[in-house]
Amino acid sequence: MIPFNKPYMTGGELANIAEAYANGHLSGDGPFTKRCHAWLRDNIGAESALLTHSCTAALEIAALLLDLVPGDEVIMPSFTFVSTANAFVLRGAVPVFVDIRPDTLNIDEALIEAAITDRTRAICVVHYAGVSCEMDSILQIASRHDLPVIEDAAQGVMSAYRGRPLGTIGDLGAFSFHETKNIISGEGGALLCKEDTFAERAEIIREKGTNRSRFFRGQVDKYTWVDVGSSFLPGEITAAFLSAQMDAAQEITTRRLDLWARYHAWAEHYEQQGRLRRPVIPEACTHNAHMYYLLLPDLDSRSRFIALLREQGIQAVFHYIPLHSSPKGLESARVNGRLQVTDSVSERLVRLPLWVGLEDQMERVLDGLDQALLAL
Repeated sequence: MIPFNKPYMTGGELANIAEAYANGHLSGDGPFTKRCHAWLRDNIGAESALLTHSCTAALEIAALLLDLVPGDEVIMPSFTFVSTANAFVLRGAVPVFVDIRPDTLNIDEALIEAAITDRTRAICVVHYAGVSCEMDSILQIASRHDLPVIEDAAQGVMSAYRGRPLGTIGDLGAFSFHETKNIISGEGGALLCKEDTFAERAEIIREKGTNRSRFFRGQVDKYTWVDVGSSFLPGEITAAFLSAQMDAAQEITTRRLDLWARYHAWAEHYEQQGRLRRPVIPEACTHNAHMYYLLLPDLDSRSRFIALLREQGIQAVFHYIPLHSSPKGLESARVNGRLQVTDSVSERLVRLPLWVGLEDQMERVLDGLDQALLAL
């Protein structure tokens, strides 16, 4: 079976882990964590960067930073992973779902303003497949209504919008280093903050609500409990693994882009025949080849396509069940407008295998895709 995903190892991870062990520092915020923070500042342009044990944790810190109270509202897409909404629901806030664009499958910026009420406290965007939302328009809306913007950039490491790295454009950004992402640590994430807004408090929340980091920097003579918080730090073993991945980030991205381009070229004539639709990358967006997906005509053709590929030993998968149709979404969120694009895309989208090392098997994959499409 050719799997949908296979974690890529750069070769430097075990040496880093051995070094972390030799350092005798295995809890959070050790030398490798600091290396990762420096990489995020130097290579992503983050004003402030904090590793977390997951992207979910980064989003939960973001929700805490907003001081949400029950009944507050956060505008977001329904076509996203549950963590996007859960982080705010945990604070008692209400996710307000709006539809996505039919081209990029990102939140439709033209629908955001109509969803704003006197209870709206933030806009949370999701950069689907590592392709940016229309951030200039979204930031203009946010500015008019004095709302912070959170970027769920779980899939967006090494992607950019008009030259600005994803995760650094809004007030807060969240990355994922889960093993299904491009740059990995098994589980892991990062929170990016604007230095002059949330950064100092984010550090406290991440450290269980204490000013421990300031103590270790010699800024206070003792540390104590000063705010709400939790234990959001990853251990040093995780950071050591991640540091090796970050060192190879450009190589990983280049190889993924090559695979993405092969899929895109293969699918072109099928798109011209009306059999499928390929991903759309707007001119303003530089993407990271996080995923390659196809949009098939309907749910039945997608189900048959996945089954036909499985018979040939190729694993392809669908993606999100829209949050607005989930049991918890029906209970805890509200929908603004009709989510027709979301409902349609969720039934038709199929994701193809894409991982570093697939190069040697791409001909087999493309041949299998040919056979499956022609058999539909």
